[in-house]
Amino acid sequence: MMNITNPPKALIVLVAMVCITVLMAIGKIDQSAGTGILGTIVGYSVGNSIRPKNGDQVPPIFGRK
Repeated sequence: MMNITNPPKALIVLVAMVCITVLMAIGKIDQSAGTGILGTIVGYSVGNSIRPKNGDQVPPIFGRK
């Protein structure tokens, strides 16, 4: 089971995904553009825990329980 370890980032990701989905549903943005943006958001949330080059720790959005 997963545990949310960084709630502010998780909230930003959730709000962004909901907003893009709503914009796609009402036809304000293309399906292809919306899918690309959603893919970028998911990629950010999954790849967020990769350590940066300077060695600083980045708290992941999701962690093990």
